[in-house]
Amino acid sequence: MPDTREITTGPDDALLRVENLSRSFDVSPPWLNRVIDRQPRQFLKAVDGIDFAIRPGETFSLVGESGCGKSTVARLVVGLYAPSTGRIVFEDRDIGGLSRREMAPIRRRIQMIFQDPYASLNPRWPVKKIIAEPIRAFNLAEGEAAITARVNELLGQVKLTPEDGDKYPHEFSGGQRQRISIARALASEPDFLVCDEPTSALDVSVQAQILNLMRDLQRSLGLTYLFISHNLAVVYFISDRLGVMYLGRLVEVGPAREIFAHPRHPYTRMLLDTIPDLEMTGRERMPVAGEVPNPINPPTGCSFHPRCPFVTDRCRSEAPAHRAYGETMIACHGVEENRIPA
Repeated sequence: MPDTREITTGPDDALLRVENLSRSFDVSPPWLNRVIDRQPRQFLKAVDGIDFAIRPGETFSLVGESGCGKSTVARLVVGLYAPSTGRIVFEDRDIGGLSRREMAPIRRRIQMIFQDPYASLNPRWPVKKIIAEPIRAFNLAEGEAAITARVNELLGQVKLTPEDGDKYPHEFSGGQRQRISIARALASEPDFLVCDEPTSALDVSVQAQILNLMRDLQRSLGLTYLFISHNLAVVYFISDRLGVMYLGRLVEVGPAREIFAHPRHPYTRMLLDTIPDLEMTGRERMPVAGEVPNPINPPTGCSFHPRCPFVTDRCRSEAPAHRAYGETMIACHGVEENRIPA
């Protein structure tokens, strides 16, 4: 049985709390190959002991380079992966180890919007059937008339028409398909949406329309978002709080506006320095240096030290702990020792 004790870390009013969450994948060669080559099993730690909390009605975003573990966190939260260690707490209940049956009522309240809207929609079904599926699965309406009325209401919420319900996914543009994905996610009347790169496959003008729609829906329905993205402009627009991930670990967590205005961790600064300086302030910028290390054999100590311009021997040997600096949590020896200018 999963441990359902009340979790005391994080804000008392948090809707979702993640505690020391880790997820490893076995990436070993086949057994016979390992025996012949005398190789040990290999594991990739995609998520490595992260902690964060999300309050009702806020948007918490995870950013980082490709392969840092953002999408794995999203899949852990919605139950597509089981945690290797740690806990995922939704309203003071650990949902990380629940069975499929135990997870069913919680899955109605936690829905996901995927990166590729076309791949996540059944091409053989009309839109009205796609949106109605969660309504039927969770018995949220009785009778075809009530289901049809609810589907038409959802189409209106995402700025589509009832006539669009008779069409198939291939008849829509990318932005319209993502609106359909959002309507399907809302069909189960959720409290919490996990948005995994929901605008990355769209052009800039359509991105703005989808983001505005998501903010309007959040205000009107009281939704809470876990937003995954590598697009810093999108994250700046939609986020209340922000977590910066590197090689499976959170290196900086805090209010989004504070982190964008005053980044402290060297990796956060490096990410933000990739944004063009359109105002031509003349601010000194840190060039992106080095490659992301192999996650199967990560560096000792601080995982960012091979690319860090402020590295010391302590960084190479000792993993930094998270420390509070105002409302921001940072894991960096350089910040702790005041070696990195504010």
